[in-house]
Amino acid sequence: MLESLLSGLFSGLLFFILHVTGSGSFPRALTAAQEHDCLERFAKGDLEARDTLIAHNLRLVAHIIKKYCSCNTNQEDLISIGTIGLIKAVNTFDTSKGIRLSSYAARCIENEILMYFRSTKKSAQDISMNQPIDSDKDGSALTLMDVLATDDNIFDDLDRKIKCEQLHKFLKELSPREQTIL
Repeated sequence: MLESLLSGLFSGLLFFILHVTGSGSFPRALTAAQEHDCLERFAKGDLEARDTLIAHNLRLVAHIIKKYCSCNTNQEDLISIGTIGLIKAVNTFDTSKGIRLSSYAARCIENEILMYFRSTKKSAQDISMNQPIDSDKDGSALTLMDVLATDDNIFDDLDRKIKCEQLHKFLKELSPREQTIL
């Protein structure tokens, strides 16, 4: 649920940024001096500098997801997930290491995308019982639950078996004479 909320939030942020720039493309990357200035301001608590760093590195996210895009993954989802990685990178970046933010962010973005693929791989084989699998001759959807037949007698048989086991248990508690009479 949290992932879907963040995904929706970041995809909205992405489209907002594209709308504000008006060009339909991501903002240009910052120069080294501009990046250094924004990092210093962010270190002092300026959240606008943080947003600037994120917005101007969205091209990096788009570039990295190109190698992970395939027919079974949604590009918007990958951009959202990559943006989460970018935000984590901006929040945890250490300027004392002597590397550029983009180098650090690239690794964070890739890691976030790979973690997403690992988590979806685990649930890739899950099938919903209510998922439409075909349609009948009238055109209405057939679900797996409609197709799988259940024998209503199973429940009656199970109930009868439980009662028989209880009866045998009580019969063993009776004396041999009482058992013979019954």
